[in-house]
Amino acid sequence: MPLSGHCLCKAVTYTVDMDAPIITGYDHCDDCQRQSGSTYSLVCVVLKDKLTVNGPVKKWEGKGSSGQSVWRWFCEECGSPIAHDPDAAPPIIALKGGTLDSEIKKTLKPDTEIWTAGKLPFCQEHLEKPFTHMPE
Repeated sequence: MPLSGHCLCKAVTYTVDMDAPIITGYDHCDDCQRQSGSTYSLVCVVLKDKLTVNGPVKKWEGKGSSGQSVWRWFCEECGSPIAHDPDAAPPIIALKGGTLDSEIKKTLKPDTEIWTAGKLPFCQEHLEKPFTHMPE
């Protein structure tokens, strides 16, 4: 069954022609903390060429630790973050896990933590595969 989701106002919808994300993880980078307004962002990494997005998406360009652009996608209408798209890893895109359809996100099993260099000291998640930065 393909993955699917939407923003808060449902103006932006998406489908991913994949049964499951490649990685589901807690992203502790400072940018994800700021974009989510929380201590980390739950991300679901998928193949970008399997993703179809409909609706008014705005893209904001930031810089990643690689020095390359990271495009933050969000709904123009309600401002919900949808994904971040790193130029340093062209085949993938990281969807914001909270935007997946309810029945799908209930089945997510985070399997890693990334950017633990930015992990706030009071966060308690301790998974078996943490990465100080991005996995290779």
